[in-house]
Amino acid sequence: MTESSSVIVAARCPSTETADLSEITDLAIAAGYSVVGTLTQSRDEDAAYHFGEGKVDQLAVKVNQSGAEAVIIDNRLGPYQTYNIGGKLPTGVEVIDRFTLILEIFGQRANTRKAQLQVELAELRYELPRIEAKASLAKRDERPGFMGLGEYDESREQDIKNQISRITQDLETIAQKEETRREQRRESGFDLVALAGYTNAGKSTLLRRLASDLSITENEDQHPDLLKTAKSEDQLFTTLGTTTRRAQTQRRDILLTDTVGFISELPHWLVESFQSTLDSVYRADLVLLVVDASESLDAMREKLVTSHDTLYERNEAPIITILNKVDLISDTELQKKVAALDALAPNPVAVSAAEDVNIESLTDRIEQELPAWQKERLMLPLTDESMSLVSWIYDHGHVENKQYTTDQVTIEFTARPAIIEQARSKASELTELSSYQPKSPQPIEADSESDWFRINRIEHRHLSSLDASGKTSEAADGK
Repeated sequence: MTESSSVIVAARCPSTETADLSEITDLAIAAGYSVVGTLTQSRDEDAAYHFGEGKVDQLAVKVNQSGAEAVIIDNRLGPYQTYNIGGKLPTGVEVIDRFTLILEIFGQRANTRKAQLQVELAELRYELPRIEAKASLAKRDERPGFMGLGEYDESREQDIKNQISRITQDLETIAQKEETRREQRRESGFDLVALAGYTNAGKSTLLRRLASDLSITENEDQHPDLLKTAKSEDQLFTTLGTTTRRAQTQRRDILLTDTVGFISELPHWLVESFQSTLDSVYRADLVLLVVDASESLDAMREKLVTSHDTLYERNEAPIITILNKVDLISDTELQKKVAALDALAPNPVAVSAAEDVNIESLTDRIEQELPAWQKERLMLPLTDESMSLVSWIYDHGHVENKQYTTDQVTIEFTARPAIIEQARSKASELTELSSYQPKSPQPIEADSESDWFRINRIEHRHLSSLDASGKTSEAADGK
């Protein structure tokens, strides 16, 4: 199929419901198709055709009249259902179900090796249960009406299993490297915050609003996920892989990661295929769950449920629900939605990422919800080595107070517990603090230019460039 291919979108729902084609239409457009017709039916599923056979005949008429090159069905079709529908359509017209379409979009947006591997894994897992049907159709020398991964042969099933095993191992290797990187960043004083939510909720726009620009030219190998820009487009699945950028609250340095958006009714095998990407959410210190507040209340509720189903299976971090795009609705409508969604989204933060509304309140809330830091006070001898440690503390925590005397420096700071332990260890290596008896604190008097240079070096040493943990300098961030 080319990007200009014309399609008819169709959907079946239970007899008590009304089919909604808005999402499948958006997905078709996101994949590059031109929608030239629609068809819906409310009835129980037919084992042979999914729809009623008469409705499939109507579909064939619409295809002939419109000249559509494919039919996209907003349901998961069994292989024989796909074949049977295809048998009633003109020769050459392709039958694409919901998940084949999603995989096609993923394939178009997969720009990194990890994303490409995850898409390939999902395609293989989707194809594997269809091998038996392909074999049956091939034996009868009949035309399959569904997209496949090649013509059927007897070795195909084992080939697919071998490929799944290989790709799974490759993704596990990538995941291990990413977990090591996450721990290195935590050890460097960063909190890890993940953006999650339904696709097209405005996560990438919020990332741009919260994050500072990074200069990563010299560190691209260590930080392939630290992209210079994050797209903000009114388009489904703009973000497929992960994009990580630095952001700051008043006291905390955070690394904010945007990832693929959720979508309703995703099967377990598809979620599992993107496990490596979702680990950025599952293993974060805090999750920002972004919801489009301009949508209907029913749509918001459904998407919150979908997001919770994905998150709560493995996620252990606290979650802040963000109602985005509040500039598109009235205050009265917002309050009604907040009240109606209280059980699913208690105490949400209402913002407009596009219009910079209430972003400061969001950063305050982020700081409140992040894991608590500990407070520490160290007294160090006034040496070059101590100045290096003080510089390290500036880079990895938040310095609240420091005081110099003639022979020591006292520094009070807050940081992650692991950073506190490292600072204590480094301090103990400098001197036996327990036996060190400083004189009464006195204002320092510089006897020479070298004294002032040593004392004030701390004010500049921690203003360094991006290090191996992904941290930029205060100077680079315009402090």
